[in-house]
Amino acid sequence: MGPETKFRIGSISKQFTAAAILKLVEEGKMKLDDKLSKYIPDFPRGDEVTIHHLLTHTSGIHSYTNEANFVERVTGPISWAALVQEIKAYEYDFDPGSNWQYNNSGYFILGYLVEQVSGMSFNAYLKKTFFAPLGMKNTGVHVHGKKLKNEALGYDAENLDSIAVGLDWDMSWAGGAGNLYSTVGDLFLWNEAIFNGRALQAGSLKAAHTPVLLNDGELPPTLEFDGYGYGWALTSFREAQEITHSGGLHGFLTNLSRLPGENLTVAVLTNSTPPIAKDPTQYTHDLIELFAWANLADQASFSVKENINYDLYDEYTGFYEYPGGALLEVTREGNSLMAKLADQPVYEIFPQTDTKFFWKEVDAQIEFFRDEYGIVTHGIHTQYGQTVKAPRVEPDIAIEVDPAIYDRYTGEYELGPVVITITREGDQIFAQVTGQPAFEIFPKSETEYFLKVVKAYITFVADDSGKVTHLELEQGGAKQKALRR
Repeated sequence: MGPETKFRIGSISKQFTAAAILKLVEEGKMKLDDKLSKYIPDFPRGDEVTIHHLLTHTSGIHSYTNEANFVERVTGPISWAALVQEIKAYEYDFDPGSNWQYNNSGYFILGYLVEQVSGMSFNAYLKKTFFAPLGMKNTGVHVHGKKLKNEALGYDAENLDSIAVGLDWDMSWAGGAGNLYSTVGDLFLWNEAIFNGRALQAGSLKAAHTPVLLNDGELPPTLEFDGYGYGWALTSFREAQEITHSGGLHGFLTNLSRLPGENLTVAVLTNSTPPIAKDPTQYTHDLIELFAWANLADQASFSVKENINYDLYDEYTGFYEYPGGALLEVTREGNSLMAKLADQPVYEIFPQTDTKFFWKEVDAQIEFFRDEYGIVTHGIHTQYGQTVKAPRVEPDIAIEVDPAIYDRYTGEYELGPVVITITREGDQIFAQVTGQPAFEIFPKSETEYFLKVVKAYITFVADDSGKVTHLELEQGGAKQKALRR
């Protein structure tokens, strides 16, 4: 590997798609408040969705990558027009502008619009507008089957004893949401041009790096960063402004960050999923500290508060939902507050103040917040310089059923390239997805079950004869169907 090794960069591509749209706006060919219906007249509710909504993940259009059969189709080609037709058929996840949810459909549509408005292919427009003028000779749209010089292959590192070549996407499925390849050398050239005014006008760049607000004028409560603009995530690291985006697909995990105050770019491109050591965001922050530590805020120093009111601990116990559905379970053991995130071990968290607690095993903290009635409503989790809001949620309650019914459900269920295996052990029933541990599932009814490590539900469905034919997995707002083998 070297500065000219080509990697598929996944969703880092989104900032290039956003820049292309902004360039078309600068050329007077589009407006950010244009309705989607102006370009795709028959798009459902297209008169409610604007280009701004698509750029900021606030359109409410359902993301095609959440569909159950997406992964099993991704190795074959699809046209822009054909996939846009499929996206039209989805129900909206929420009303445009009312919420924020990361959405590949929006950026796929934006890439399609670049072609429609410019009259050029997506690759040709990016090459003419950005790549050639900026000297980015090793960046372009990845074409399936076309061998690139110095190209990194993606690997499946799920089993470190048997690493294999990863699932090879036909990147036509990614489109403007993630179809580019690049190098660390070219991404450095890109950031130098973007942040020094050589790629976009100052007004365009300001708009791209302004956090989106919802219809109510508030920052999105579901946002995983401090803010999101047009193809860039907006956050901070040790009190330094960080403008960043990561990317991921089978075999590739990537991150590109800029600290404007330090004039520093860090690009990290890796070719295995899951990461063998750290993920690219962790590597990015390690490198930022290596080069810019002298100008960063001091690392936090944590000490345990004395004279803590332990009665407060009972008010913090319960479940908190993280982006993606992972659940943090907070419990009390005597004068200790314990926390378990998803399938991780249980760790004690220590009081820095009456409301702020920290982990000793990892650089992570959580602060609990209350509403006007004094009820704890959510936590703010900080880790590796990024913060997420975790609303407090009511736990699902398991009922008692005859464990003999579990035998009806045991077996294997196909969900694209992975298999969900249902097993029974005595009076317990477990679900295991390929490459993951087995987790106990708990009955809400004889056919409906839930997990405690993540906000997810499994419903077993039978035909008219009573034979179980498939299960439905609901997680993160998406429902997927898995057929029984």
